[in-house]
Amino acid sequence: MSRDDACPFCHLPPGRVLRSSTHARAIADAYPVADGHTLVVPVRHVASLFDLPVDELADVWRLVGEVRAALAGSHEVDGFSIGVNDGEAAGQTVGHAHVHIIPRRRGDVADPRGGVRWVIPDRAPYWEPDR
Repeated sequence: MSRDDACPFCHLPPGRVLRSSTHARAIADAYPVADGHTLVVPVRHVASLFDLPVDELADVWRLVGEVRAALAGSHEVDGFSIGVNDGEAAGQTVGHAHVHIIPRRRGDVADPRGGVRWVIPDRAPYWEPDR
C-alpha cells in the first residue's frame, strides 16, 4: 500500500481508529461539525477516491455504510450528509482522500433544503421563485 510520510491519515495511531476494513479506516473527525462526524479514509495514500482500484473503492463505501448504520443506531440522528471534497478547488484540505459522514439532526440549521448545494451559496436555493 502506498503511504506518505507527511500525511496525517497514513500514520493513524491505533487508538484513533474506530472501525476498519481491509482497505479503509474510520476515524472521528478532528474538527467535527456535528456530534459523531466521522471520516472514512482509504489505507492507500491517494488524493482522490477515484485513483483507487475498484475493489478498494468498494471497500471504502462498504465501510461508509457500516459507519452510517452504527451512527444511526447510537446517536439521535434524523439524517446524514455524506460527502467528498475531491480536489483543492472543492475544498479538500488534506491531500489524502476521505469521506465525511456527518449525522444531521432536525433544527441543526435553519433550513436544510439543498444540502450539499450550499457549497455554492448563490446557486443553492433553486426552489426560490426569483431564480
